[in-house]
Amino acid sequence: MASLNIDRKIILDNIRKLNELLGKYDIQWSIIMKVLSGDRKVLEAILHSEELQNIHSIGDSHLSCLKKIKQIKPDAVTLYIKPPAMDQVKNVISYADISLNSSIKTIDALNKEAKKQGKIHKTIVMIELGELREEVVREQILDFYKKVFKLSNIEVIGIGANLGCMYGIEPTFDKLIQLCLYKKIIELTFKKKIELVSGGSSITLPLVGKGKRPKEVNHFRIGEAVFFGTSPFNNKRFRSLSTKGFEFKANIIEIAEKDTVPDGKIGDGNVGTVADTNSERDKAYRAVVDFGILDVDVNDLTPSDKNISFAGTTSDMTVYDVGENKGRGGKQKYHVGDQLVFKPNYMAVARLMNTPFIEKKII
Repeated sequence: MASLNIDRKIILDNIRKLNELLGKYDIQWSIIMKVLSGDRKVLEAILHSEELQNIHSIGDSHLSCLKKIKQIKPDAVTLYIKPPAMDQVKNVISYADISLNSSIKTIDALNKEAKKQGKIHKTIVMIELGELREEVVREQILDFYKKVFKLSNIEVIGIGANLGCMYGIEPTFDKLIQLCLYKKIIELTFKKKIELVSGGSSITLPLVGKGKRPKEVNHFRIGEAVFFGTSPFNNKRFRSLSTKGFEFKANIIEIAEKDTVPDGKIGDGNVGTVADTNSERDKAYRAVVDFGILDVDVNDLTPSDKNISFAGTTSDMTVYDVGENKGRGGKQKYHVGDQLVFKPNYMAVARLMNTPFIEKKII
């Protein structure tokens, strides 16, 4: 069985380094766990670590995952990071201490359910800054907050925004200062204190310490940098974080020298994806490995061996061209039973964690 190796020490070290950096600038942050797809064994390996003690909250976009987090770590402060669906309001109050919201109808429903459960539910109201996803449009901000402040079992703890998530709108100083100005207007208008300006994520990290982040932006929601050591701002390693938290290994179940071009008329009946069949070689060794489209998108995997290339994939098997398959001294490099090793990106790990057909190994 193909396997995803998860290096717990690297992930925890990344958390420690982010704690040190963000703490230096008085920034609170939430660790976003959604890439782990609620895998209980992996969550247990991370949640009980000392590195999480100084973190503001633990977030996820799936309530089933927040439920597991609460079961594993009952004292965890949990954050639901997308606007709740109306049919999930009861579960939001049960498993999330905080939620991001942009619909007054939904917050009203959360208030009623919180009253039933005898809880005060906290919320961060998300404001539209150009990404055109889930957020309150600017013209309605004051009216929105006016209504929310009247709700008995809702505590407004912040104002927030998503940038770089759908269209890739960059979190510039000018964009973020808008969020800070809205916060000040709300506080002056309603004589209320807004605790958090949640304008940061992994994409915003490169602004920290460079004078490009308004100081009022004091809360980040971080996932990618924790688990992959990178920022989507430039898709590069962020400072001293490690990018080696995950490794994907697939087993070679067949290897043979074959033609590089399919033989016969190619119709529409194929169920997989193939690479360009134009090749300078007539024949090459091809390794068939034990994962397919149902497990992961091959475009999200980078082979560690730069001399191999993708040839094609189907639902449960994938083929790689390994050229002449020769190693040092001209000996055969790969055999049946050997493994091909890949570096998975964020989407690859999210999908691999979500499939039961890939073994997850904590190393």
